[in-house]
Amino acid sequence: MKSMFQHLFRDRDIKWQTLFVILICSAVVFTNCKKEEEEIRLDLEENGGLLLPDGFEAVAMVNKLRGQARHIAVRDNGDIFVKLKRGVRGHGNAVLRDTNRDDRIDIIKNFGDYEIHGRYGTAIRIHDGYLYYSSQMAVYRQKLLENEMVPSTKMDTVVMDDHPKSNREHIGKPITFDNKGHIYVPFGAPSNACQDPKRTPGAPGLDPCPQLDTFGGVWQYQLGTLNQYRTDGVKFASGIRSLVCLEWNPNDQELYTVQHGRDDLLRLFPEYFTPWQSALLPAEEFMRVTEGSDFGWPYCYYDQLSENKVLAPEYGGDGEIVGRCSTYDHPIMGFPGHWAPNDLLFYTGDQFPERYKQGAFVAFHGSTNRAPYPQSGYIIAFVPFADGHPTCEIEVFADGFARVDTIEDVSDAVFRPMGLAQGPDGSLYIAETEHGAIWKVQFKGDKENFGPGQLAAMEDRKKLLHIRTPHRIRDNLQKDTKYRGEFTYLTYCGTCHQSNGKGDSGRFPPLNRTPWVTGDKERLISVVLHGLEGKIKVKGEVYNNVMPQHSFLSDEKIAEVLTYIRKNFGNRASEITANEVRKVRDMNQPFEI
Repeated sequence: MKSMFQHLFRDRDIKWQTLFVILICSAVVFTNCKKEEEEIRLDLEENGGLLLPDGFEAVAMVNKLRGQARHIAVRDNGDIFVKLKRGVRGHGNAVLRDTNRDDRIDIIKNFGDYEIHGRYGTAIRIHDGYLYYSSQMAVYRQKLLENEMVPSTKMDTVVMDDHPKSNREHIGKPITFDNKGHIYVPFGAPSNACQDPKRTPGAPGLDPCPQLDTFGGVWQYQLGTLNQYRTDGVKFASGIRSLVCLEWNPNDQELYTVQHGRDDLLRLFPEYFTPWQSALLPAEEFMRVTEGSDFGWPYCYYDQLSENKVLAPEYGGDGEIVGRCSTYDHPIMGFPGHWAPNDLLFYTGDQFPERYKQGAFVAFHGSTNRAPYPQSGYIIAFVPFADGHPTCEIEVFADGFARVDTIEDVSDAVFRPMGLAQGPDGSLYIAETEHGAIWKVQFKGDKENFGPGQLAAMEDRKKLLHIRTPHRIRDNLQKDTKYRGEFTYLTYCGTCHQSNGKGDSGRFPPLNRTPWVTGDKERLISVVLHGLEGKIKVKGEVYNNVMPQHSFLSDEKIAEVLTYIRKNFGNRASEITANEVRKVRDMNQPFEI
């Protein structure tokens, strides 16, 4: 290296710019090498980095997938179909093949040229020789041909949303099939609790809720009919807020799902709920869905701590009043709040011990809104059934995804489990969203003598903070807050944007080093006062979620929290004063995108 530089200095025809370019290129090469060295190689780690019950082994078939992964389906020949989190060249799907049967993916092809509508297409299934998959607005299918890796057949639309997307919440489309020629599709509720305006502290909910006429339930459709709209189906069940997983149980021939519970108990009704209660409640409801079921959204929610369905505060509840909620259907089990159950699978194979045929696997993607307490979930759980009913026990089947225990922010979790699928040999496949890693889990132990001893190590993991119930005082991450505005931020903003300001990719934008925060003061103040709906681009990424208004905060509180944001997370912008907030409030003019 030294002799090269000496040569450059001797040669008067070579300019200083040349030396600068060489130095920069050398730095780039070094940086890329460093990144390569730091890349996680799950395929070289024991069990692909996962922790499993004794007798189970895992291998990472994919370390990282371009477009990342949400849901998956495995064909009889072993090909893995993936519903991508991000489209790749306009394609929403990928198909992966292990050509030499060494449990490593050798070929990856992208397909599915359709309107992706964001990242929350939430289905990919194989049924009766067809591949079904969804965007946020429609369910499609393609015929699978023998000896063809990438489907070449016409992409048909099975079910289409006939309501304008606008900026609707809970727009995912998980699907499943019964044994009578039906396909089931949910249409999620377009709000948190049917408030108008949305997510406004203390505001009552609409009663009756008009959204229940067209949303907030599961619809049943004829499987052989194409181009059906929502109104062409039969509303099978109602009172269901948000679904990302839907599954038909072949054991009892019934439909099951796990609902994402409502949010913002503390932010909207601080007079009734403590931060600890808001972190744990309400339950993620595990439901057996029969025709005509009504689970009571938005009027009610399930409290897994008291094992009761209680009245929502928007409708006169205080966390204890039951009222009319006694008339609605209860879930068969309540999981801890905000764990984000994103897939459900009833095992039907012969590879695993027999006990796994009596129960359900649930993929918990992990919470984003448990502040001021650490985030929880990030596991694959197994719920045993006895006599056709869950035992209400949560077994930790697979852990180690997050790679840290105290998960203060969602970005702390290295991997987040998402999709489940059963392979033709009875193996269990797991997909995750942050890198697109895919694992294959097999049982290699003694099936006949599998029991509590093999589960003991996983039972001990329930003591870890990302699984156990947090302590009210010791585990409160706000207890040592020092800066003005920090407490307000962690209480009202950190649930979405996270305590480190990095947000949650695809859902809640980051606050670090973006002109949305460090730029126009009036725009920033207006967003806090009036909220924001519609597409915005932050640091090159498009977000299309609902930012609730925070006009209930005083001018002083808003000034403090915005000053805190503008001076933290790597930002170095000027402070905002209460007078500046008051000026924008008096204008009473929302910012237009």
